[in-house]
Amino acid sequence: MLLGRNSFNLAKASWFGATPLWFASQWGHEGIVRILLERNDVNPDKPAMLCITPLSLASYSGYEGVVRMLLERNDVNPDKPNLFRQTPLFLACKNGHEWVVRMLLERNDVNPDKPNLFRQRPLLFACKNGHEGVVADAPRTGGRQPPQAGFIPSDTTIVGFSE
Repeated sequence: MLLGRNSFNLAKASWFGATPLWFASQWGHEGIVRILLERNDVNPDKPAMLCITPLSLASYSGYEGVVRMLLERNDVNPDKPNLFRQTPLFLACKNGHEWVVRMLLERNDVNPDKPNLFRQRPLLFACKNGHEGVVADAPRTGGRQPPQAGFIPSDTTIVGFSE
């Protein structure tokens, strides 16, 4: 009903930069996200305060359907960091959202080893927060990832530090 009105501006953001798509992604409203993504006047990669994108919000909360819809688009950067350099993969690993992590890792344009502002990597937070499913599916690059400061793995073969 509201979208049928010509005077409605979907690009207009709130005082902190949030658009209707940003809010719909934050709360996992798949139907609304789908409707908004069908429009030409919606920027699906527009960040709000702290450089947080709709994909980052959906990844953080584990909204698989919203993540899938956003990843299907060519105008969404799946490796775009927020102000703290946390990527959607970092946020999904931190919160243990296995299916979101899998969707992101299936892409060639996502760096699984990209550090945040404090030089912490996604695998570190999956281990720290006890997300075994995320850790078990961690990609093995063949190289040795150095342990982070203050992080001592108890079983290096589980977390992917083995040679």
